[in-house]
Amino acid sequence: MNYLDEFKKFISSHYLYTGVRLTLGAVIPCLIFHHYGILNNLIAFPLGTLLIGTTDNPGPVHRRRNSLMIAIVTCFVVACVTGFLRHIHFVSFIEIILFGMFFSLVGVYGNRANSIGLISLLVFVFNIDDHISREMVLHNALVFSAGGIWYLILFLVLQKIRPYKLIQQLLGENFVELGKLLSVKAGYYFAKPDYDELFNQMIHQQVILRENHETLREILFKTRQIVSESTNTSRILMLMFLDSVDLMERILNSQQNYSNLHRAFDDTKILRLFGTYISWLAAELLQIGLAVQGGFPSKPKHDLDEAFNKCQLAFDKIRERRMTHDNVEDFIMLRQILNSIQDITERIKKLHRATAYDVDLSKDYKPNVETDDFITKQEYSPRILLDNLSFKSSHFRHAFRVTLALIIGFLSSLFFDVGHGYWILLTIVTIMKPAFSITQQRNIYRIGGTVLGAFFGFMTLYLVKDDTVIFVIMMLAMIGAYSFLKINYFVASTGITLYVLLWFNFLNPQHITAVLQDRVIDTVIGSIIAYFVSSYVLPVWEHTQIKQYMKEALDANRKYFDNVSIIFTGVSLNIGELKLHRKEAIIAMANLSDNFQRMLSEPKKQQVKMEEHHQFVATSHMLTSYIASLSTYAQTVGQSYLSEEFKPMIRQIDRQFETAIKVIEGEQHIGNEVIKESLPQNQKLIELLTVRKKEIKEMGIEKSAQSPARKALSDFKTINGLFELISTITIDEIKILNKISDEV
Repeated sequence: MNYLDEFKKFISSHYLYTGVRLTLGAVIPCLIFHHYGILNNLIAFPLGTLLIGTTDNPGPVHRRRNSLMIAIVTCFVVACVTGFLRHIHFVSFIEIILFGMFFSLVGVYGNRANSIGLISLLVFVFNIDDHISREMVLHNALVFSAGGIWYLILFLVLQKIRPYKLIQQLLGENFVELGKLLSVKAGYYFAKPDYDELFNQMIHQQVILRENHETLREILFKTRQIVSESTNTSRILMLMFLDSVDLMERILNSQQNYSNLHRAFDDTKILRLFGTYISWLAAELLQIGLAVQGGFPSKPKHDLDEAFNKCQLAFDKIRERRMTHDNVEDFIMLRQILNSIQDITERIKKLHRATAYDVDLSKDYKPNVETDDFITKQEYSPRILLDNLSFKSSHFRHAFRVTLALIIGFLSSLFFDVGHGYWILLTIVTIMKPAFSITQQRNIYRIGGTVLGAFFGFMTLYLVKDDTVIFVIMMLAMIGAYSFLKINYFVASTGITLYVLLWFNFLNPQHITAVLQDRVIDTVIGSIIAYFVSSYVLPVWEHTQIKQYMKEALDANRKYFDNVSIIFTGVSLNIGELKLHRKEAIIAMANLSDNFQRMLSEPKKQQVKMEEHHQFVATSHMLTSYIASLSTYAQTVGQSYLSEEFKPMIRQIDRQFETAIKVIEGEQHIGNEVIKESLPQNQKLIELLTVRKKEIKEMGIEKSAQSPARKALSDFKTINGLFELISTITIDEIKILNKISDEV
């Protein structure tokens, strides 16, 4: 890892931008109130700014604006209801049940609704405690809402001033992550690659990219200023995003049989040369990402044309020296890699130009797809909520766990002498998530971050006596807390604890020791409650959900394959449908991988059939890659290689997909005689291969290199080989699914 590049990426990221915006939005009003001596009466104002601000997830402007307005109204109602009724304990229990269930269950409507539900629960927790007098309930609710309105105004003003800033930040991050994906790919070409580790890194990067692409699609395709009223800047941003999606496909479809590659060429330097050059291309993508984030033109770090020419020259030399009619297939594979590298090089050179917002690039650009088809549509029908009122729903089970944990936490705050009892409930709300693995991780991070933050807070107050210095430290802690809230909960928890303690020191320095002790004790109590409830009360283990993700991956790959393969039978290409099915296949693959990664964090006894599930994830990754490779040929030379002999191959592969789906649904168990079925031989390929070998034998490598048969054989063999690989992979998946069903 290059820490300097990671630091540059963070400095220009939307995470730091968000942390600074939230911090200044909360602190500037505090300074004004302090100047006029009214801060103590208006302390709910910055709290409203911070809490409402955390619901502001990246997305289209109108959705961000609407979610902020809904959050302000919802939190005002919750604050009033809770504040006026909190002295009646049995009513408080009813509120815990109603609010706990409803605001946890609204997660069925997506991340934005889930954020509003979480903040509403936090407002409920803040107001259920007796630290606010009854006379101040309405006053505090209004002040809290005013803080939220202030953040809304701040957001709208900044959006007006810099309308493309968030898109640039997310798009830049996208290119940085693409660079990391390509860097992982380079690892396959160096000596003695660790295939399992490289595969896990590939999966991790694809999950990150999938989330990034979904957010960017929503913003770009739903922003009027970009789609309908486009400017040069907006067209370039759209162009770069679509190019990045194509580039990701190109990286994925460069999948090869790396064991055979190393067997054939490990005694030469060509694989290491390819790996080094791919690493250079990854570094170029990093430069492009940082430039897009920062809003400045990128400058190439290397002379790509010269470097690629060296790769081309090395290939030509080794082909001239070593290729025979017996190993021609190995050199076809090497040629495919060189072609992929050349394509990626040209795309990166184009992206370098795009960072300067070159008008020539954008003037002829027109999207050739229906953008609405590429956005995940979120329905908000009440029927969705009602359909989830069942213990079969993972959302309902999560809501039930949260509610039960809140009840236990509330009882603990009543029966035990803790100074800030609502911190127990606060810990429960922020830690508990639908997935056990995430809850467990956040639990550890919350305790560790709280203890570390408390230590830093104590040392700051013990060693530093200058209020100005303490205030600066508090500001930095706030910025760090809200910058890392979405990417590293341990750092965020440390920052939150540190700035909360320093804030209390300014408000009431006489009781800071008690506050520090309460913070640690209440956090530990809340964490213990969250751990036991999430572990033993209706837990949802990942192995119970993985079959659904496996089926979705199979369905998506089957549709992707069907859409791509029919082009080789003479059906015209529909680029919009092709890209839509590609998107769905990549999303399904990332979701499956994400589910498997979460399973790895669960207790060992819940890691059921891990080896088989890992094999299925790996084969699904390869399957999508091979279909993406076939898609590349379909779009470039598909109409030139039409063959009736592809039709029975396509039908057989489609039957294999259907069989795999039936196995996963429990409808069918396939015997070995079906699994051993192989694709019919392609007679046209056999003829071309015979002609090519004869040319090499009679004419030699140099003269026969210009033969039309060379290009035809290379393309046709690759296409046929991809059909064979796809068939082999689907059969492997049937075998894996049979093993899984045998062990149930």
